[in-house]
Amino acid sequence: MKKVVLLLVIVLCSSIFLSGCFLTDQIAALKQGFNQEKNVSDSTADTPTVVIETTQTAVMDGPTQTIALYFKDANQRLVLEERAIGKVEGIARATMQELIKGPAQAGLEATLPVNTQLLDINIRPDGLAIVDFSGELVTDLPASETAEKLAVYSIVNTLTQFPTVEKVELRVDGQRVSTLLGYVDVEPSLVRDASLIK
Repeated sequence: MKKVVLLLVIVLCSSIFLSGCFLTDQIAALKQGFNQEKNVSDSTADTPTVVIETTQTAVMDGPTQTIALYFKDANQRLVLEERAIGKVEGIARATMQELIKGPAQAGLEATLPVNTQLLDINIRPDGLAIVDFSGELVTDLPASETAEKLAVYSIVNTLTQFPTVEKVELRVDGQRVSTLLGYVDVEPSLVRDASLIK
């Protein structure tokens, strides 16, 4: 009987010893795996992420709306160009951005400098559209009365196509201006001028 008990004690101790060795091996393996992952993440921490952007041609799948844009021709007159754009909630904002892009029609030229940015547009309930452009509208505009007049009235005539807009107030970099280049008085709210349209 003592031999059986002794044998059981030996088997039990051996089992505990072997399980401990097995657990030690498992813990060591886990530590090694963790260290390898850490080394990989550390080595890629300083590697810059490269993002490749692709340019895709916009295809308008949804409903569109035709807008009127005014650009200049060779005779320094404003000429209407109709353009279809996707229907959006802020149609006046989208229209001003299309005006800045310039004409698609051959023989027409942009009236606004290409670097100009639309900073804000707000149409009040009384029909006044307050339009704020970046300083490039002034600094990059050719210094002539004709260039200033065509720039101003391409904006005004384009915006007043909408029934909610009767008058336009121009701002540059958030500030109300009395003139862009010194030739055209833009201090009062401006109304549509059809005399410049061809």
